[in-house]
Amino acid sequence: MTPDESRLDGTFAALSNSTRRAILGRLAQGAATVNELAAPFQMKLPSISKHIKVLERAGLIQRGHRAQYRPCALDPAPLEQVSTWTERYRPIWEARFDRMDDYLKTLQPATKEPATKGTTKR
Repeated sequence: MTPDESRLDGTFAALSNSTRRAILGRLAQGAATVNELAAPFQMKLPSISKHIKVLERAGLIQRGHRAQYRPCALDPAPLEQVSTWTERYRPIWEARFDRMDDYLKTLQPATKEPATKGTTKR
């Protein structure tokens, strides 16, 4: 396994949890302390800290070092790697959607041409 593949695996593992994704969503708005990140969740601080450590190990967040104040901030670089990886599969998705669209069009009944004004059927 290459280092890039290992980093990608770590990123996907970190993103596999909804709490961690919510934390990243919050950090997308700006840096926050652990207490600020914990506020929306029904969890104790040690549990949130574990989630933050997973995100930090995956490189998705960075922690500041200003005395007692250690804010967390989003590092989007691993998300760019995920985006690059998923983009390789876009042509496959698009081709499948195009085929499905073509198939659905065959299922639609032929539409009648609208009658022109002034003509009536008797």
